[in-house]
Amino acid sequence: MEITLKKPKNIKTKNIIITIVYYFFLSVGALAMLLPFFWMLSTSFKFENEIFAVPIKWFPSKLTNFNFKRALEVQPLFLQMANTFLLALLKIVGEVFVSALIAFGFSRFEFKGKNVLFMILLATMMLPYEVTMIPSFIIWTKLGLTDSYVPLALPAYFGSATFIFFLKMYFETFPKDYEESAIIDGANYFTIFTRIFIPLAKPALITISLWSFMGTWNDLLGQLIYINSESKYTIQLGLSTFSSMTGEVLWGPLMAASAIGLVPVIFILLFAQRYFVEGVKMTGIKG
Repeated sequence: MEITLKKPKNIKTKNIIITIVYYFFLSVGALAMLLPFFWMLSTSFKFENEIFAVPIKWFPSKLTNFNFKRALEVQPLFLQMANTFLLALLKIVGEVFVSALIAFGFSRFEFKGKNVLFMILLATMMLPYEVTMIPSFIIWTKLGLTDSYVPLALPAYFGSATFIFFLKMYFETFPKDYEESAIIDGANYFTIFTRIFIPLAKPALITISLWSFMGTWNDLLGQLIYINSESKYTIQLGLSTFSSMTGEVLWGPLMAASAIGLVPVIFILLFAQRYFVEGVKMTGIKG
């Protein structure tokens, strides 16, 4: 005869209250995060006299596409987004592959000074960009490579300390049986890396590709330092100089331009969301 134990009513009620409070604070936090985005989107469809109206008008009384037309007249936004995509692609190709290759070495090989090298690598993560900004700019100026994407893209081909650490933890979750079986079959380590580890690490690689893309898309300081020609402007440079092109701040067109610049990011995040969650979930945190 089976005996089922029922939870006391007070414990069940307590759990319900905790769940309600938990979701209440989550909802408040989500609304606080979405409020600036909603204001930007609402302002992009407003007439100028409604943007700073008192009391605040959260919704435009009448929708207008004037701000979008004006934004495209002030700045070549589609060209700037294409430039940003090109720069992001150049960085992702190098940053992801090289970081994965280095992480594979740290996770699978034993060699003298391995721990020391890894600690030095992690220490570079503590250096803010502002510390190396001026020396790097002097070097690229001496090489005559400013006003180009080279100073922004080439360093990516030396790997990223953050991505190396992330992928090392990920690779360490793979059983040793994979490479041992492949070695018995005559495969070398580069074949093991490209044929076994790369396919298995697809979620993690997509995750760091997404991070790399977002870092490039939102990078204003680095692009502001090295790019001078307007034909090479990225979307962030275009938005940063939006008001100076007209001599006044056109808030409606500026919000419309920001909304246009967010569209590719939203689509990419929606596409890669599943891989992003899976990649973070399967990271070797246990190490």
